[in-house]
Amino acid sequence: MDVDILWKTILADLKTTSTRASFHTLFSSTKLLSFDHQKAIIGCDKPILISIIEKKYTTVIATRLKEYTKETVSVSFIPMEPSPSSVIKKNPNDLPLLTFNDAPSSYPTEQLPFNPEYTFETFAVSSSNQMAYAAATAVAKNPGTSYNPLFLYGGVGVGKTHLMQAIGHQIFANSQHKKIMYCTGEQFTNEIIEAIGGKTTPHFRKKYRRADVLFIDDIQFIAGKNSVQEEFFHTFNTVQQGKGQIILTSDRPPEEIEKLEARLRSRFEGGLIIDIAPPDFELKTAILLIKAKRRSMILPMDVAKLIAANVDNIRKLEGVLTRLSAEALTNNTPITIDLVSKLLKTDLKDQKEAQKTSPQNVINCVLSYYNLKLSQIKSSKRDRSIALPRQIIYYLLKQEARIPLMDIGSLLGGRDHTTILHGVRKIGKLLESDQKIQEDILGIKSKLVG
Repeated sequence: MDVDILWKTILADLKTTSTRASFHTLFSSTKLLSFDHQKAIIGCDKPILISIIEKKYTTVIATRLKEYTKETVSVSFIPMEPSPSSVIKKNPNDLPLLTFNDAPSSYPTEQLPFNPEYTFETFAVSSSNQMAYAAATAVAKNPGTSYNPLFLYGGVGVGKTHLMQAIGHQIFANSQHKKIMYCTGEQFTNEIIEAIGGKTTPHFRKKYRRADVLFIDDIQFIAGKNSVQEEFFHTFNTVQQGKGQIILTSDRPPEEIEKLEARLRSRFEGGLIIDIAPPDFELKTAILLIKAKRRSMILPMDVAKLIAANVDNIRKLEGVLTRLSAEALTNNTPITIDLVSKLLKTDLKDQKEAQKTSPQNVINCVLSYYNLKLSQIKSSKRDRSIALPRQIIYYLLKQEARIPLMDIGSLLGGRDHTTILHGVRKIGKLLESDQKIQEDILGIKSKLVG
């Protein structure tokens, strides 16, 4: 059987068992180079994808080959030069799992307050952020028609700002006449304070309320500031009623933003809210390889995997690469496992410190502080002597260990996330004025770090 026909047949099978995004990303750059002596050699013109394909599809591909050739086949993958023709033609409607361009966007960006590198083409996508990516591209294609507002939330370094600015780049590329406004929650706050003080609020309102697309990064910053929330409420309504698109980011969902006005929370929840989860191991590895390539660094796959396995924060990945590059250049040495292990020692110590705020450690410290048993906390008893420590556990698990509400509920007897949220907010409120609660929290935190 002709190798091209054989490979197309295999791909047709794989397409039925994979998501369209996964199939397009992983196999559009592959080709069956040779098949003889019970050995198949598959080429891929994107070397960074080879390890992913090997891990997930080697056995599947070998099985399919055996079905069609009636031979037991060993499968191996090798990098190859990009070819103008490929087995699968790229469809612009397909959603890539991992894409990047070395060349910057061709359209002018002088007018935009965006990072020129924060585009869809430079955004690495996996299962942790695929839904956010899909929603962002949909909004960029048809702003103001769906997903309005689009509310993206997640921890530090998961790509919220990158996706937000990618939307801005794309909208500008498609419709340069649109008025695009971008700022952080802090900048919005500072501007309204200055406008009130300088009696220039009409100018401020005109600036923001005439926007066709309004981006506010870290919207949680406006919570608790009455005049700022009042102004943003009217700005939000005016832009939305004018068919303008609103995109917001936050470190938490609307329901968990303390001191956020109910009417704003309602507006935010009226659109599409998406949680961007921390990247998995494969995505971190891919991001490292992408960043290394853009720096013209030679980063071996095993080194990238070691870093990805030991560094959770995406922004720290950038720091590790910078230190590696400096060390390699200074000492004129290649980047090796030994070099990375040496540089990661400090980070590994930091991880050990972080383990002190693990969920179990938080629970144990509270139980010890109040001389309670876990069974009492998990029980349905509502005595203050048990209910208050239970709510303090909710609060510390959310604030110190950064555990999602649903997971907290599972840890403590399957309680509903609304119950957890109520407890978190109650303790947060008590901390403002209750000296005893302040002392208790301080004592528990001392146990956590001590």
